[in-house]
Amino acid sequence: KMSAVFLLLLVSTVNVGATLEKGLPRREPRRLSCVRCCGPSEQPVSVVSSRFARMSSDPAYSVPKVQPTIDITILKGEKGEMGEKGYPGAVGKEGERGLRGFNGRKGQKGQPGPQGHSCKQLYAAFSVGRRKPLHSSDYFQHVTFDTEFVNLYKHFNMFSGKFFCYVAGIYYFSLNVHTWNFKETYLHLMKNEKEVAILYAQPSDRSIMQSQSLMLDLQEGEEVWVRMFKRERENAIYSEESDVYIIFNGHLIKPAVE
Repeated sequence: KMSAVFLLLLVSTVNVGATLEKGLPRREPRRLSCVRCCGPSEQPVSVVSSRFARMSSDPAYSVPKVQPTIDITILKGEKGEMGEKGYPGAVGKEGERGLRGFNGRKGQKGQPGPQGHSCKQLYAAFSVGRRKPLHSSDYFQHVTFDTEFVNLYKHFNMFSGKFFCYVAGIYYFSLNVHTWNFKETYLHLMKNEKEVAILYAQPSDRSIMQSQSLMLDLQEGEEVWVRMFKRERENAIYSEESDVYIIFNGHLIKPAVE
């Protein structure tokens, strides 16, 4: 009986399916077409990369950043030798002129000049001496004088130790010194800043008087003076407080305009 019932149910099911198939219109199978899901500049994201992005955004899956450190002292080598000096660079443009500086301190008052005359005197003469000895400690050393015998119209400046020419013409000058034992004597007779004559004596165990003289053609405003010149040896001239051993003379022989 059970077999008959199962067979009856199977036949009924087949008949119903056939009836439904005949009653419904048949549809053709739908074809799938490709649809662009990304823009021209975009590329589809792979499953692995999208998964990595989800994991990295989650603090539980964030990957720690590794920052390696390098010990510089291990890699640093020894200091190299200094290189050769390079060529000088081009000269730069001249800068703007700076502001004017502050005024300096006022200098000392100078000695009074020679007394003026209504008629210019066409004559000049001087004779000065030095009572103190002098050692030359510098390469050049100015010789000054402390004793005034004759100083007509004050043409010789005792402060600077120089004769100033107020009357142009031919002059005669003479220089007398006393040498020092075992020391060299070397002096220049100067005209302005140029030596014109030399007084020299070699070192000796005996001191002597040494002299030099000459004539000079001077223009108004020129100066004549004496300086010591030091070389390898010690240079000195001798004198005493009680006596005068160093004398410098000069006088006008012929004026340029009479």
